[in-house]
Amino acid sequence: MAGRRWGRRERALLWGVLVAAWEAAWGQLRYSVAEEMPKGSFVGDVAKDLALDLPALRDRGVRIIDRGRTQYFALHGNSGHLVTAERIDREQLCESAQQCVLRCELIAEGDMKVYGIEVEITDINDNAPSFREAETELRMSEMTAPGSRFPLRDAQDPDVGRNSLQSYELSGDEHFSLAVQAGPGGDQRPELVLAKALDREEAAFHELVLRASDGGEPARTGTARIRVAVLDANDNAPVFSAAEYTVRVAEDVSVGSTLLTLTATDADDGMNGHVKYSFKKITEKSSQIFQLDSETGAVTLMQSLDFEEAHSYQLEVQARDGGGLSDTAKVSITVSDVNDNAPQISVRSALSEISEDAPSGTVVALLHVQDRDSGANGEVRCSLAAGVPFRLEKSLENYYRVVTTRELDREEVPQYNVTVRAADGGSPSLRSSAVLALRVLDVNDNAPVFAEARYSARLAENNAAGALVLRVRAADADWGQNARVRYRLREGRVRGSALSSYVSVQAETGALYALRSFDYEEVREVGLWVVAEDGGAPALSSNVSVRLEIVDENDNAPQQAQPNTDWRFSQTQRPGTSGSQNGEEGGAWPNNQFDTEMLQAMILASANEAADANSTLGGGTGTMGLSARYGPQFTLQHVPDYRQNVYIPGSTATLTNAAGKRDAKATNPSGGNKKKSGKKEKK
Repeated sequence: MAGRRWGRRERALLWGVLVAAWEAAWGQLRYSVAEEMPKGSFVGDVAKDLALDLPALRDRGVRIIDRGRTQYFALHGNSGHLVTAERIDREQLCESAQQCVLRCELIAEGDMKVYGIEVEITDINDNAPSFREAETELRMSEMTAPGSRFPLRDAQDPDVGRNSLQSYELSGDEHFSLAVQAGPGGDQRPELVLAKALDREEAAFHELVLRASDGGEPARTGTARIRVAVLDANDNAPVFSAAEYTVRVAEDVSVGSTLLTLTATDADDGMNGHVKYSFKKITEKSSQIFQLDSETGAVTLMQSLDFEEAHSYQLEVQARDGGGLSDTAKVSITVSDVNDNAPQISVRSALSEISEDAPSGTVVALLHVQDRDSGANGEVRCSLAAGVPFRLEKSLENYYRVVTTRELDREEVPQYNVTVRAADGGSPSLRSSAVLALRVLDVNDNAPVFAEARYSARLAENNAAGALVLRVRAADADWGQNARVRYRLREGRVRGSALSSYVSVQAETGALYALRSFDYEEVREVGLWVVAEDGGAPALSSNVSVRLEIVDENDNAPQQAQPNTDWRFSQTQRPGTSGSQNGEEGGAWPNNQFDTEMLQAMILASANEAADANSTLGGGTGTMGLSARYGPQFTLQHVPDYRQNVYIPGSTATLTNAAGKRDAKATNPSGGNKKKSGKKEKK
């Protein structure tokens, strides 16, 4: 039997542990704390129950958010304990409610998580029963029959359970006794019972004391003095037209409005038939909202109603005639909700900046949306402005997360002002909005782009060293250091020398400079590549080709070449006009400066005339006859270079190239002088 009992206890303990673990896993913690505890009192070990280590608890930005307007709880950062933030009065918060529960949330900003916490405020016996009136006077006719009952004002104790009102006692006179009736809600209603017939001539007044006690340890008590005045006979009591009055009013009804009018009648005449109205049972809060006209029975509104604070009010009224007889009735006032509260959007946690390469689904904000209205008026629909790469995800209860739907592009949109809209289901609907400002941080995802696909420039030769050739420009769509562009040359060579010895590029501006003076006869064109590189890590780069054309200038006079040993000329008749004899009588020809210049002039002049079509073909294939001016002396062979072979008609002498030297030697052993004509060969 004992083993079976221990088995049940173990199972019950295991079940409690499993329930607590399940609640913690689903983000819901429950604690209890007695009211009136001093500020800083322990409520629960949140860190232990959520399995959070203390360093992580401090680093994640954990904080407590109360749902009400007052912060009742705080989180102790060093211990992870939930403690009271101020002294809590259960009766002030929950009045006569049997269970008083405060709710708050624990926000972990670093993890974007939220945990619900419920704390039950347990009652202590800090209130004694009290009567609304310390002294009450009752008027009774001396004709009142023994056994007659007279309702007394009951005491109020805002505590609950055993700490609330438990019993009444009456003392003071043998003519009266006390009876306690149970009300519909289980409350105790004291009644004064006439135990012995009254005799006004014997005693015109009777003094009594009514004591109310609660069940606390120790018990608290409250008293009221009752004075009974004996009157002449009044045999009719007032009677209400209804045992219970019910009325429904909208919460936006104007202050000063009459909600209902009570009616009670008394068949007696005079003072015995004059009825006055009063509240017999009403809470302190309700007494500040409703007013009862003692003469007319009209119930009017003294303060605005708020459905979100109280849905209904239960009152008890009394009609008393001049003879002290009375009747009671109940008044039930139900408050109807009006859509008078717009949704409230609270940003519990939010990012102010996000990297443009953050993955899709990144949480940027945690929002709490609440509408204090009820029913459709309190149903809230949330949405984001169209055209933004974000969406809303429902979280715990009224919490939403704003997450990205794709990677962002800072170059497209550098900053977002995300508008969150909330609308309730009322008619007309009430709306509110909140704006989340989110700056997009740059990532080096764009290489520099040159303004042109290729560059070219012309530079006159003989330029000054350091002359500006041109500027290349590249732009980078990124921002900050990622968009800072620097320029450099790609390695290359010009005529066997390093490219960097000819030109340079300014790293910051992209200006291309010539480092030396160019000579068209040596370098006619320079091709190079310029690299643009940004400041990212890792850096991105691009390159562009640059063509530099050297422009010729007339910086070289015609040059006289020395005789060319590759050419030899022998003849029996020297050339001249009309066969005249010039120069020396014998020997090689040309044999002096005059003859050489004469031969050069004749060849060039004939070539020009041939180009102008003034000459005719003659001689053998591959030769061109000279003009009539020089024809008798020689003909010019038509070869790619007209200056290489010259033949003299009617003579065995020939002016040839190196190959032709052998022919000349065979016909005439005498040698000729060398001469190279024309401007130097341009490279």
